[in-house]
Amino acid sequence: MSLEAIAGARKKTVGSRQTLKAIQKGQARVVFVARDADPRVTEPIIQACRARGTPIVEVDSMRELGRACGIVVNCASAAVTEE
Repeated sequence: MSLEAIAGARKKTVGSRQTLKAIQKGQARVVFVARDADPRVTEPIIQACRARGTPIVEVDSMRELGRACGIVVNCASAAVTEE
């Protein structure tokens, strides 16, 4: 799965707190995590995905993920909640 999935999603969460909440509520269909993000931020998200069986897609950079989400700042993680 590529970044086009997050860019074209009808509903998505952007940012680590919102993404973690979506995973915990079972709303996240697929989660995107930036490789260059701080592991203290991304590790709880990765663990929650593994616990719930949610697919994880690694993205090269926070800048790339932020742009795909339609924001002008960097983004450590995001999730598609509705395709």
